[in-house]
Amino acid sequence: MALNSLADVTGTGAAAATPLPAGLDHAALENDGPKAFGDKMGTPAADERVLWKGRPQLDLLARTAFHARMAGLYMAALVVIALVLGKPDAAIVAGILGTALAAILYVLAWASARSTLYILTDTRLIMRIGIAIETRVNIPLKQINAAHLAVLSKDGHGDIAFELAGERLLGTLLLWPHVRPWHYAMPQPMLRAVPDAAALAQMIAEQRARFGAIERNLSEIKEAAPASGQTAGQAAAAPAPGRLAPAIHRGEPGLEGAPA
Repeated sequence: MALNSLADVTGTGAAAATPLPAGLDHAALENDGPKAFGDKMGTPAADERVLWKGRPQLDLLARTAFHARMAGLYMAALVVIALVLGKPDAAIVAGILGTALAAILYVLAWASARSTLYILTDTRLIMRIGIAIETRVNIPLKQINAAHLAVLSKDGHGDIAFELAGERLLGTLLLWPHVRPWHYAMPQPMLRAVPDAAALAQMIAEQRARFGAIERNLSEIKEAAPASGQTAGQAAAAPAPGRLAPAIHRGEPGLEGAPA
């Protein structure tokens, strides 16, 4: 689903087209989800305007990132097959294992959602993530080359993934499950199961336009593995005119991600 309404985002005046929130109280960030204890990578500076904060929606995260529903359906199919073949003992075992597996995946999704806080400011995106070891990831908006949106539920929850400029500085294991599937060479950080994803994507695009034109407008995420090295979703949206964000090099300010 291409967002045609974002066609003007690449213009220099796009940031002024839609009014943005006045900002959130910085102190409130320390009372919602994982804390950063003033660490600069996970805490907005005093002169930064906090535009949005959020976290994944539990049920959707369990279904899309941890595949709890798919695992449950698979085990249910094994139960049915065992009953058809006249093996009730195998059906009972499969039913117990399936219930346990779905419960474990759901608990992992709950732990992931509970230990996650996404923060959008007027200059960067902060991800406080990590179940066992908290990690703080700092993504300057000027390093975002393209954003991809997938609305996954009727109430507007969805995923937003980001293509970043420069060298690979973030790893899939560091980001998981907050990373776009099938993109291992250049991992793409992803906001998972966030509410009102389309409006949030619009806000991010407007803020990104303050630092120069974005390479592509937002387009639907394709979850299938990319073919011939093409990233999913590129075929759905042709490149829009504009210039890329400047590439970053090691030793210069830019992407940061490290365990807390």
